[in-house]
Amino acid sequence: MFRFSNPEYLYVLLLIPAIIFLFLVINVRQRKRLKAFGDPVLLALLMPDVSNRRPLLKFILQLTAIGICIVMIAGPEFGSKLEKSKRKGAELMIALDVSNSMMAEDIQPNRLAKAKQILSKLVDKLKNDKIGLVVFAGDAFTQLPITSDYVSAKMFMNTISPELVPTQGTAIGEAIGLCMKSFPPKGEADRAIIVITDGENFEDDASQAAKDAQKEGVKIHVVGLGLEQGSPIPMPNSSDFHKDKEGNVVITKLNEKMCQDIAAAGNGIYVRSDNSNAALKILEAQLDKMTKVNLESAVYSEYDQQFGGMAWIILLLLVADLFIMQRKNKHLRNVRLF
Repeated sequence: MFRFSNPEYLYVLLLIPAIIFLFLVINVRQRKRLKAFGDPVLLALLMPDVSNRRPLLKFILQLTAIGICIVMIAGPEFGSKLEKSKRKGAELMIALDVSNSMMAEDIQPNRLAKAKQILSKLVDKLKNDKIGLVVFAGDAFTQLPITSDYVSAKMFMNTISPELVPTQGTAIGEAIGLCMKSFPPKGEADRAIIVITDGENFEDDASQAAKDAQKEGVKIHVVGLGLEQGSPIPMPNSSDFHKDKEGNVVITKLNEKMCQDIAAAGNGIYVRSDNSNAALKILEAQLDKMTKVNLESAVYSEYDQQFGGMAWIILLLLVADLFIMQRKNKHLRNVRLF
């Protein structure tokens, strides 16, 4: 595949038509000045060494060098070749709650933003492990298939918002089931699911889903976000809060009992996240205990910059321009090269 790392610089190429127009204007003015001195035919006989073609050739060489230089600054790249690599690691799926209650601000800046911070730091700590991401509210969707491409993982995490899942609710059990389906065929590597939620599950039997996963050898770790006293849910683009049918402000609370039950059923750990990094350290310790084996994964090779080849072309054009004189060589006057 081909791409530009800085495509915005290609807009500078719009200057080339302006340069051509300026060159033509200057050329026309020079011809008018020569006519003011006398008949062009007679002047040509008086100035036999003057060449009309060489200045045009030099201008074409210079303009081509400028154009290639602009393209080079834009950063042409070739790459994106799919390759297989062997990595020693474990397999991890993340089930992230993106329901409206995750926008509550009892955890700063809010529950969802805190979850994304935890995930970003967790990805930074991974070494050759595979990671995938499922987002859920009333339904569950695979946001990122299991992969070892951490750059893509962090990119997808940055785009997470409640708008990703239009159906509101908290279907933790469905999210765990979808995570299980996202794992590759069972190998020797340990597998685990990390559920990040405030625990307000109203859709399904999450504990049973955790038990089913545990039977397949997958541990379920749960990170609880929120405070027990609860917090109102801000309305998007408004200073108001979500209200129920009676007009009362909805208070969302961390259902710690639900989170603990899911973790216990999945033979994992439960940790409550606050404004510190304690939850992240506990998760890292659990991941370090996982058995890691050689995993074959598909990765994309990096793009290769193509500066070298274009720089050589520019150099050759400038050297050619240097050796082409404005005037005809009196020794080669009869040789019709230009």
